Amino acid sequence: MSIWQAIILGIVQGLTEFIPISSTAHLTLAGKLMGSINPDQPEQWTAFIAVIQLGTLVAVILYFLPDLFMIVRGFVSYNLDLITRKRTDRGEKHWAWLGWLIIVGTIPVGLVGLLFRHTIEGKLTKNLWVITCSMLGLAIVLTIAEIVGRRQRDMEQLKMSDAIIIGVAQCFALMPGSSRSGTTITGGLFSGLTREAAARYSFLLSIPAVGASGLLELPKALHSVHAGWLQLTIATVVSGVFGYASIAFLLRYLQRHTTYLFVGYRLGLGLVLLVLLVSGKVGAY
Repeated sequence: MSIWQAIILGIVQGLTEFIPISSTAHLTLAGKLMGSINPDQPEQWTAFIAVIQLGTLVAVILYFLPDLFMIVRGFVSYNLDLITRKRTDRGEKHWAWLGWLIIVGTIPVGLVGLLFRHTIEGKLTKNLWVITCSMLGLAIVLTIAEIVGRRQRDMEQLKMSDAIIIGVAQCFALMPGSSRSGTTITGGLFSGLTREAAARYSFLLSIPAVGASGLLELPKALHSVHAGWLQLTIATVVSGVFGYASIAFLLRYLQRHTTYLFVGYRLGLGLVLLVLLVSGKVGAY
C-alpha cells in the first residue's frame, strides 16, 4: 500500500464512519478499486479497517471529552456512594445512568461479534452483493424509522429499553454496508429519541465497540494489505481528523434536518452497484 492510498482510505474512513452511509462499504469499494484487498486473505482487510477506525475513535473521544469525564466521574462516585450507603449526589445520577446505558448497549454487539468473528472476517462480508443489499435495506428501514418515530425524547430521558434496542440494532452493523451509526440512529428513532439524541448516544456507544475491535485486530493489521507501520499510522491519523469534522457536521445537521439526504445517497449508490453487479461489469469479490 502506498502513502497516497493510505491517505485516501483515511479520508474515506473519517468522512463515512459517523455519517449513516457505511464506512466499511466505502472502504471496501475504495480498496477494491485500488487493488488493496487480497481476496485470498479477506480477514486482513477486516483487521486493517478495524485499526484505522481507532483514528475515528480518538476523534469521538476528543469531541465528547467533557461528557466522558462527567460520565466516568459520575459512574464511579454515584455507584460507590450507593454501595457504601453514603448520601449520594443526585446531580451525578444522570451521568452514572448514562454510563450504565453505554455498558448495556455494548453487550449485544460484543457477544455477536465474538460468536461470529470468523464469518465477519471472512469473504462473505466483502461480497458486493451483501454490501449492496445492506445499503438498500437500511435505506428502507431508516425511512420507516423517520416516518413512525415520534422523536420526543432527548439525552436526559434515555431509558434502559433504549440501550437494549439500540444495542441490538448495532449488531446489524457487523454486516458491511449497514453502517454502525446508521443502524444505531435508526434504532434510536424507533425508540422515540430525537435525531440529535440518537446520534449522540450512537457516538458514545461507538467508543467501547470500536476500541475493542481495533485493539483486538491490531496485531493482524500490521500484515494487512501490505501496509506497514507508516501507512497504517497515516491512515489512522487522517481518519481521526476527518472523523472529528464529520461528527460536528452531523450533529449540527440533525438539529434541523431529517436523514433523508443519507437515505437518498444509500439508495443511489446501492442501485448503481446493483446495476453493475447484474450487468457483470463488476464481480462480487
